[in-house]
Amino acid sequence: MAGIGVKLNQIFEKETIAMNLIGFGYSMMITVTPMFVVIGNIMLMSIVLGYDKLGYAQRNLFSATVLYIFIFSLLTAAPFNAVLSRYLSDVIYDETYEDIMPCYYAGLILNIVLSCLLGIPFCIWEYVVGGVALYYVFTGFCGYIALVLVFYSMLYLSICKDYTKISLYFTGGMLLAFLVAAVLVLVFDVELTYSMLLALSIGFLLTSVLEMSTVRRYFRKNSNNYRKVFLYFKKYWKLVVVNTGYTLGLYIHNFVFWDTRMKMVVVDSFVMAPMYDMATCLAMFTNISASVIFISRVEMYFHERYKVYSEAVTGGRWQDIMNTKTRMFRQLSRELLNLVRIQFIISVVVYLVMLVFLPRMGFSGTVLRIYPCLAAGYFILFVMYAEIIFLYYFNDLNGAMLTAVAFCLLTFLGSLKTRELSEIWYGLGLAAGSYVGLTIAYLRLRWVEKHLDEHTFCKGTLFEAAKGKRPDAKVYDRAKGLKEAKT
Repeated sequence: MAGIGVKLNQIFEKETIAMNLIGFGYSMMITVTPMFVVIGNIMLMSIVLGYDKLGYAQRNLFSATVLYIFIFSLLTAAPFNAVLSRYLSDVIYDETYEDIMPCYYAGLILNIVLSCLLGIPFCIWEYVVGGVALYYVFTGFCGYIALVLVFYSMLYLSICKDYTKISLYFTGGMLLAFLVAAVLVLVFDVELTYSMLLALSIGFLLTSVLEMSTVRRYFRKNSNNYRKVFLYFKKYWKLVVVNTGYTLGLYIHNFVFWDTRMKMVVVDSFVMAPMYDMATCLAMFTNISASVIFISRVEMYFHERYKVYSEAVTGGRWQDIMNTKTRMFRQLSRELLNLVRIQFIISVVVYLVMLVFLPRMGFSGTVLRIYPCLAAGYFILFVMYAEIIFLYYFNDLNGAMLTAVAFCLLTFLGSLKTRELSEIWYGLGLAAGSYVGLTIAYLRLRWVEKHLDEHTFCKGTLFEAAKGKRPDAKVYDRAKGLKEAKT
């Protein structure tokens, strides 16, 4: 993440209100712009092309298709992203850039294979059982795979600190999507929901092509060393568990409520709970600024302290190491407290604004009763994720894995219990799971602080591990030694 730190420091060092606003805007542009661009484009197409005039069944089919495309493209990418990110970081540190393209192709194949294993059976079911037209099913599947490619290539551009290009590519892709949808509907009189779905698929495809071409332009050499990539999955399997557990935990409470009285089944294939899903979306937007705040502050403050500590370890005195370690953990505590303090103020303000304006926009009743508890849950969740990132900094994969698994499991079990309660407590399962994960991550950070010296200086090995015949356990024969000494 250190790539944007220099830019943010240049912006914030002037310490004026205008520059602070510019810095916050820049942070938002590189973190959440892609998501807002996609959502904004869908809303714009709906308003301009008359989406609200369509029949209920058509709108539900389109909404369910887009929802599933986004959720499952993120879930299928989760098992690979963390390990590949670690591999890329190590390769860049070693400056063996020719090993990046084998990683890119190997990860791409794994991601597409897993995505197809989940997507193709569902599409067959949607066509055979749901009776959806084959061209509609195929277009939805193409959009799904295109978004998988988008999310996958984003990982490499993020490692290269090319956040601005990510935002520009998403903007270009969604601009093309809007133009395609408008032409199909207004010129060729194609059915609206299919036009929007086809346009989104084309936009995602353009974004993925631009990202892939940028990656290939950055890394032209290929060592063809694919075995090293797969060995990383064996070595860092805990990262697979962490990222999968965290990503699944984000949606598992939705899956639980998809099997309640609120569920809606579309064409005997798509299952969702629109009211709960909408409340979840609003709760996430209430706390989305936590990502911006966290990246901004970590880039500007904590990363520098971590760098100074690492430099002291490699070439400083013992006293320097102790002093830099103390400053680093003080900064870590300060960043967590600042994140909680600032995000709490923002969340309260956004929450009050939501309560005022949502009823005027047609969101009321069940959605507003579910929303408050979910908003509290997402507030805790984003703080928990910040702690997981700090555990990554100190290579505490056990702590990160324990946090992610506990969060996912407790969210699932809690949601099973809370769905039997009144609507205002539906989000308590997410809040409870996030709180348990937050507590575990905090305790692990304290444990890391106490045992960091052991982790830093006592993890080496005297002999390099190798396969072969084990040497004899006897290292010295006293009788033979005396005989040789006499002769």
